[in-house]
Amino acid sequence: MGRSGHADLPLHYGSVPQWLARRMSLLGGAIVEAVVMEYGRGELLRRLSDPFWFQSLGCVLGMDWHSSGITTSVMNALKKSVNLRSSELGVYICGGRGRSSRQTPAELLDVAERTGLDGEALVRCSRLSAKVDNTAVQDGFQLYLHSFVVTAEGDWAVIQQGMNPAGRMARRYHWLSSSLESFTQEPHASVCGLNQGLILNLTHREAAMTKEGILELTRERPDRLLHEAALVMPCHHEVTAGDVDLKRLGAALILAHESEVADFESLLLLPGVGPRTLQSLTLVSEVIHGTPSRFTDPARFSFAHGGKDGHPFPVPTEIYDRTIEVLDRAIHSARLGERDKTEALKHLSRVSVSLERGYEPGDYFDKYVEQERRNAWRWGGKTVYGDAKPPDDTPPETAGSRQLTLW
Repeated sequence: MGRSGHADLPLHYGSVPQWLARRMSLLGGAIVEAVVMEYGRGELLRRLSDPFWFQSLGCVLGMDWHSSGITTSVMNALKKSVNLRSSELGVYICGGRGRSSRQTPAELLDVAERTGLDGEALVRCSRLSAKVDNTAVQDGFQLYLHSFVVTAEGDWAVIQQGMNPAGRMARRYHWLSSSLESFTQEPHASVCGLNQGLILNLTHREAAMTKEGILELTRERPDRLLHEAALVMPCHHEVTAGDVDLKRLGAALILAHESEVADFESLLLLPGVGPRTLQSLTLVSEVIHGTPSRFTDPARFSFAHGGKDGHPFPVPTEIYDRTIEVLDRAIHSARLGERDKTEALKHLSRVSVSLERGYEPGDYFDKYVEQERRNAWRWGGKTVYGDAKPPDDTPPETAGSRQLTLW
């Protein structure tokens, strides 16, 4: 996961509703703390620099699974929650979108004042990473967001995003200091995005003569200028079976819905956690503990808490709140030296992986999505369009009951 790269996303406008922004900040902050607690600050930076993990994080937080809004909303949520406890976590998030991005140098100097880091060097890294993606690599995308994440050790990651209004696409760029050898010669280990044709890339190794003399722009084949990678999000809003690994998703659903709830009450030591909450916790557990190869289908993680646009289903706010509560309680116990709850959460992702070995996915996807949508009103389901309503054919006496099976 030590690579940096790009991701291409359909350009979406609008804002995150407050009911979701608040929950994203709480859950995002808890996930960051869990990663730092279990694996360290360097691993957090490596994950943030991975476009697939970052997209999966946005999905598990309830954002539209494929849109450009994931970048802004996730970084806003993390900045609000993480910076409240930066001195404890040793992680500082600077910058943001538009005007906030221009505050990055001042914020980095403030971090340096508090930590003893070399502020001028950090500011230089921030400016160079932005200049490379906005000027040295002219691929049709103009930066409008720049977030700089730095640790107490001085290691850093950059997440920044550019806009191409003509193509209605946004491109996200990821940087990681530990994998960076030069700002001016191939600083990106990989590129995830659609081939845009011939571009000007002054960071390519074969542009050395151009940089030295600025005499003539090189024009290389696109496949020599940029390596193509896989994270190009489609324009369709709905989550389809082709967007997820059905074997992975099916194993997580089996774990949650075809096991005795009592077994998992014992496992988690948290009475009252039912099958639907376990589904969300399993996917959150994988975001915290999963290996890099597990994030090739980010859309799968939208099955934790849905999406604000209603795809694959409305955000179940009551389940979301329970997920935050369980994770916060586990982290609090771990701070006190009681790690049984954090170990139980870690075990969820392990069990889900083991279930995949013998699982053959059937024709469950569309039926499951439909059932989640039909039941969304029971768990406080919300979208940007309003609250989820009971289906017209729902008998009044069934309100409050919940039966789920996996096909």
